[in-house]
Amino acid sequence: MIDFLDLLLKQQVCLTQQGQTEDLSWTWLAEGVLELTPKQHYEKSVVISAGVHGNETAPIEILSQLCQDLLHGRLRLAVRLLCILGNPAAIRAGTRYLENDMNRMFCGAYQQLEPAVETRRAALLEQLLTDFFIKSPRHAKPYHFDLHTAIRASLLPTFALFPYQTHAYDQYVLQCLEAAALDAIVYHNAAGRTFTHFSSFNFQVASVTLELGQAKAFGQNDLTQFSHIDQVLRAVVSEQALPERDKIRIRQFKVIDSIIKQAENFQLNLADDAANFSVFEQDQIIATQAISEHDAHLQAQIVLHPHERHGFEQHTVEGQRYIVSQPQVFILFPNAKVKLGLRAGLVLEEI
Repeated sequence: MIDFLDLLLKQQVCLTQQGQTEDLSWTWLAEGVLELTPKQHYEKSVVISAGVHGNETAPIEILSQLCQDLLHGRLRLAVRLLCILGNPAAIRAGTRYLENDMNRMFCGAYQQLEPAVETRRAALLEQLLTDFFIKSPRHAKPYHFDLHTAIRASLLPTFALFPYQTHAYDQYVLQCLEAAALDAIVYHNAAGRTFTHFSSFNFQVASVTLELGQAKAFGQNDLTQFSHIDQVLRAVVSEQALPERDKIRIRQFKVIDSIIKQAENFQLNLADDAANFSVFEQDQIIATQAISEHDAHLQAQIVLHPHERHGFEQHTVEGQRYIVSQPQVFILFPNAKVKLGLRAGLVLEEI
């Protein structure tokens, strides 16, 4: 039986590109991409993706095992399902990405970069997702769960991020997040270039990104830490009842700003190992950067969304500081080492 993770790690092509079991038919669409269709009637079309960042191995292992259990009849498929291992080259290399962050390449953003392995992969994934949802029967409700782990520790270890959307948040997805015993939900405030934003914006899919602990190498993950989300994903694909939440209430946050690195001397007022959801109080400085003539020239070449600019308080032509104006904010994904023009952190308010 096909093992799409094993084929990916060995960089092998699947010799038999389609087949069937007693309960389902499957098609190997591309490296790390497997479509499974139940032989019975179904009401949902579901995408589960992992490995868009290649070193985030726990979600890759969870998705691979789920697929193996479906193919071997240990789990019954009741939805149309597309399983995606996002960045094969980075997965094999054990790195987050090779040249550029692939989860900033969607919604056509890859076209602004030099052609490379990852830009071609992003284009392919957009096409495969487009084909999957365009061919989906009208009665089938569309869903997309994109699984990640964080670079750093988190004061709230497991959390979900909703892409910015104008349509209502799907109640079934919210029930899934509750059942998965996540610690927090974060709502984006503006359009992005992530995989889930692509599916949500283009096809009105109920899309969500799940962050499940810290990135570790293959074989070093304690998957029992992710048993709740594993149970939920299995309930989703088999159309079984969701498990009961056994944790305190889930906390909710909204993004109020993005901190954009615009100069090489950019600094975050945080230790390098500071955890996600670290707190800043009113009048504290989150970040500073001094714009030199050279950096200003580079900055002029970077196209930024308007919402990504207003957080920095301009004091001089040369200098900028991000000063907290709210009583309390939280920082998510702080990373001063990103490339110029990219997000160095999200600023959150608790709802």
